[in-house]
Amino acid sequence: MLKGNTIYVRPLEVKDAEENLRLQSENQDFFEQFSMIRADDYYTIEGQRKRITEYQQRLEKDEEYYFGIFTVSDDTLIGTVSLFQIIRGALQTAFIGYFLDKSHNGKGLMTEAVRLIVDYAFHELKLHRIEAGVMPRNLGSMRVLEKAGFHKEGIARKNVKINGVWEDHQVLAILNPDDE
Repeated sequence: MLKGNTIYVRPLEVKDAEENLRLQSENQDFFEQFSMIRADDYYTIEGQRKRITEYQQRLEKDEEYYFGIFTVSDDTLIGTVSLFQIIRGALQTAFIGYFLDKSHNGKGLMTEAVRLIVDYAFHELKLHRIEAGVMPRNLGSMRVLEKAGFHKEGIARKNVKINGVWEDHQVLAILNPDDE
């Protein structure tokens, strides 16, 4: 568990499947503006259990780290944050992605979660670089990353298919200060 002031993050467990289904279902329209097309079973309890089990297997293989974001005050699951497409060897890099319950946006909670994950990635996982891609119109997400220390690197043209459309993404990255 990685504990912040108002939130904590920890890997999701199968016991979290119902809460994650609630989070995903309540925010479906909001999240799907920025996500890839989801499988037919995504919004089922069985689908969530299957995904969480797969996340746990990828964590054990150092391929992906998928965390739930919980409130310190009442242990409510309010979002997810993940490090994925981890590449070791000469690169030591990963991508970061996240979703936060719409009702919790604008309160600094995702910035806190991203800072916790970046610290974990650099100090525990010994990664050198973390990269993010954000649709240029997603200003809130851009602010989260910039407040967490990410810098803009350029536009990746039509690099992710969102809702059937190839979308441009602003590339942002942060480097491990211990490696500089």
